[in-house]
Parts: sequence; C-alpha cells; structure tokens
Amino acid sequence: MDFSPGISYFLGQLGRAFLDPGSHASLLSLAAALFIALAVVAARRYRRGRRVRLRSLLRALFPAHIVSSKSTLTDLGYFYFNVFLFGIVFGWALLSYELVSHGTAALLKSTLGESHPTMLPPLVARSIITIMLFLAYELGYWLNHYLSHRIPFLWEFHKVHHSATVLTPLTNFRVHPVYMCIFLNILAVFIGTANGFIYLYVHLQHTQLWISFTGWLGHLFMSPAHHQIHHSRNPAHFNKNLGSCLALWDWLFGTLYVPAAAPEKLEFGVEPDRPHAHTVRGEFLAPFGRAAAVLCKLIERRPPPVSLPAAEHERA
Repeated sequence: MDFSPGISYFLGQLGRAFLDPGSHASLLSLAAALFIALAVVAARRYRRGRRVRLRSLLRALFPAHIVSSKSTLTDLGYFYFNVFLFGIVFGWALLSYELVSHGTAALLKSTLGESHPTMLPPLVARSIITIMLFLAYELGYWLNHYLSHRIPFLWEFHKVHHSATVLTPLTNFRVHPVYMCIFLNILAVFIGTANGFIYLYVHLQHTQLWISFTGWLGHLFMSPAHHQIHHSRNPAHFNKNLGSCLALWDWLFGTLYVPAAAPEKLEFGVEPDRPHAHTVRGEFLAPFGRAAAVLCKLIERRPPPVSLPAAEHERA
C-alpha cells in the first residue's frame, strides 16, 4: 500500500500551519507574540523592583494550571482537526473567493464597461487596495461574530469557542466546523481573502496577559484585553468587542467595551461545569442537538396560518 500521498498531505498541511506567514500558527508570528509578551512581563516586574529572570518570565507566561488544563488539551484537539481534517470533511461547503471575485468583476464590466488603468502611482494604488481589503475583512469578521452572538441557532456552534476556560494561542482553533463554514463563506462574500498583520495580533488576543488600549486608541484598535473582555463570563461583557483587530466597527455599532488600564478580574468559559465539557461529545456533537432544539422552538412559536371562512374562500 502506498502511503506517500497521505504523508505528503500531512507534511504539506504541517508546513502551511507553521511556515505560512498567513497561518494562525505561523512560527514567525508565534515567536513575535512571545517576544512582545516577554517584554511586557519583564517591564512590569522591573517597575515593581523584582528580578527579571527568564525562568520567572516563562513561568508567568506558561503557568502549569493552564498548560495542563482540560481546556488546553481540547484546544489541541481542535488544532489537529482544523489543520488536517477540516478541508477534507467540509471543503465542499465553502464558497470560492475567486468565484465571487470573478463574478463581481464580470457584472461590473458588463454594467459599466471596461475599466481604465489608474493614474495613481503603483505604491499608492496598492496601499489603497490593502486598506480596503483589511477594512472589508474586519467588517466581515464583525458581522459574522455579531450574528453568531445574536442568533440562538448560530450561538450554539459559536459557544464552543467560548467554552474555553483558559485562553492560549491554541484557542484560536477551538471553533466548531459549522461556525467555520459560515465564517469562511461570509469572508468569501466580503473579500475572499485578506492580507495584513492580523496573525501576530491574534496570538496575544487569546492569552491571559493583560495588555490594554485605552482612550482614543482603545476606540480604534482591539487590544488583547479587549478580547479577554469578550470571553468574560460577566454579563456586563456579553456580546462586546466583536471585532478582530479594529475596534472601529464595535464603536460604530455600539458593541465596544474599552478595558481599563489595570487588569480586571475575569472568568472565562460557558457553563464550564456542565457534563461532558471539553469532550468530543460535549463540544463537537452536542451543538447539533442544541441548535436543532433552538430551531424547533422557533418553529413552534410561529403563529398558525389564519384560515378564511368558506365564503371568503369562494370570493378568493
């Protein structure tokens, strides 16, 4: 039996996960995020007059109760699924960015005619396109996140991400495949793909290291503290800070919560003590049943059709 195709696929996915600059698990972005985290913790210890030693810094960033928690082990399982299996199982459910892009271009061409070359310098034109794609990505991210929090059926699948009781960079991969299908389809409609610097940012978002943007900066950009607020179990924080890197859309639509400079005491997770938490049964299969129950309740609430009297039927 020839295992070479499977081995090639495995190594290829592994390479894309750790070497592709656009990957959430890019070694380069992970190293950069670790460097920033070490610098922040070292600066805090220095200001408090405490010794700055690498062992102490690593112990602060990788506490044993987080590294060995069931939540972290579950995130590792989601990492494996999303890197190696998601595309095989659910690839058919995704819109193609190229299809949307080419279709839109063809529609505009047939409506407005051939486009004319821009007179702007290439650097300016590319900068404008990059900014437009980034803003489109952020709006698509916000819209998907907003719908996932506001529509009970969709929340049952997004709840899997919020069931994490500790936050690590692996939490980026703790997403139900149904949520991913919806998210990627929305992105395909908005932009299909986005280039930029969000991948460094996302590592620090899913950590418990408090780095906050306050004032006007906190109204424009999402800091790691912003996203920790988003994961908080405090009802005052529910459905807040839905953006990825920009706080602009949350500010515009009234879902922004700017964190304080000092760390807030937060607890994470959704029903962390319920049976089968952090298991395949509880986080992978159960959302289908809960989402179906939500859908059934919605159908039951619909008013019955109004029947017309016989005379009305005849007139109709």
